[in-house]
Amino acid sequence: MAEWLPEDGRLRRAGKHLCVEGVRLDKVAHEVGTPVYVYSRAAIEDNWRRFDAAFGARPHLVCYAVKACSNIAVLALLAELGSGFDIVSGGELARALRAGCDPRKVFFSGVGKQAHEIERALHAGIGSFNIESESELGLLEQKVEAAGGKASVAVRVNPDVDANTHPHITTGRHCDKFGVTFEAAAELYRRLRESEVLEGCGIDCHVGSQVTDPSVYARALRRVLAFADELRAGGHPISHLDVGGGFAIAYDDEPVPAVEDYVKTITDLVADRPYRTVVEPGRAIVGNAGVLVTEVLYVKGAPGKNFIVVDAAMNDLMRPVLYRARHRIVPLEARGGQERVCDVVGPVCESGDTLAADCTLAGEEGARLAVLSAGAYGFSMAGNYNSRPRPAEVIVDGDEWHIVRLRESTADLLDGECLLPGMTGGAPA
Repeated sequence: MAEWLPEDGRLRRAGKHLCVEGVRLDKVAHEVGTPVYVYSRAAIEDNWRRFDAAFGARPHLVCYAVKACSNIAVLALLAELGSGFDIVSGGELARALRAGCDPRKVFFSGVGKQAHEIERALHAGIGSFNIESESELGLLEQKVEAAGGKASVAVRVNPDVDANTHPHITTGRHCDKFGVTFEAAAELYRRLRESEVLEGCGIDCHVGSQVTDPSVYARALRRVLAFADELRAGGHPISHLDVGGGFAIAYDDEPVPAVEDYVKTITDLVADRPYRTVVEPGRAIVGNAGVLVTEVLYVKGAPGKNFIVVDAAMNDLMRPVLYRARHRIVPLEARGGQERVCDVVGPVCESGDTLAADCTLAGEEGARLAVLSAGAYGFSMAGNYNSRPRPAEVIVDGDEWHIVRLRESTADLLDGECLLPGMTGGAPA
């Protein structure tokens, strides 16, 4: 049976060696060490261009969801293509600005924007604030009045549509924390119309993540379009519809809709209405463009179970323990050998520290493995549990590769921590 590798990730075998574009991953691992995240520049750019091209001449903006992978080198690649950016924090705004984005193409989402984040976004001159509550609208108005000028606003409506994905990444039901009802949104737009400093120029909506059925977008968008048309008829200057992201990728050779299918579902409904369409792909841009490379530390057996212990762990890739997500794992070097059904686990002291359960793999101590489809919500969710430094990040560009984040050191982990007054501590480890 042929080995499955994601088509949109620029992964291939050169003989027995696994490569990203023209670079052998074993050479990267040898020089940089493991664990290490490796991304394909070509895959990232190609995936973004597919979204952009699918809209054709229709007014649109592809806003990359920064939370998926927020390395500033990745953001800079997309900024050079003309991408917009969907942000959810002041930190993500700082990253997008450092990467050279056009602030007018930045859309600020999130249910808990803080005052200092709003102030920074106003100073930067971002394109739109996606408002999610009456209190947030009041705070934004107050900050705009203090700063002078005006700000564009979209209200995030909750369409009460179930995306039929994992409960932790479903965002468009009334029981989810995101957005407001259409009734509440109508009142917010009334307030916006009366405001001298805020202008309600758009409507925002998001149904969830890893959505495999385009009809979910259709159900939500029909409600949003009816609301938008009603607002415009009432004199509100609605000029754009932000339909969110959540477009699915293949993790294990499962069928998923093409980018063009998602976009056609959206554009067929918007039709000739005078709205610019905004989409927020994240996973669909970087998910299969990245892999996590790790080394086998030990192979051990237990009654009825085999374990391959690797140097990557749940703090490096949280998705399996958070969502029971499955990532295919393949060897960097196809050596043959005896395959066994095993759990690939990390060194963290939690039973949930399993990168893949019940997978068939020939892994031996010292071998290196690639965790596929790890470009989205991989490093961006990584932490330091068990005082483990976070991995390095690398971007492959044709036949070259570049470190775009140095591996953290133990010293980095201790920086910023202080002993109590009068304590001397010991010598550095």
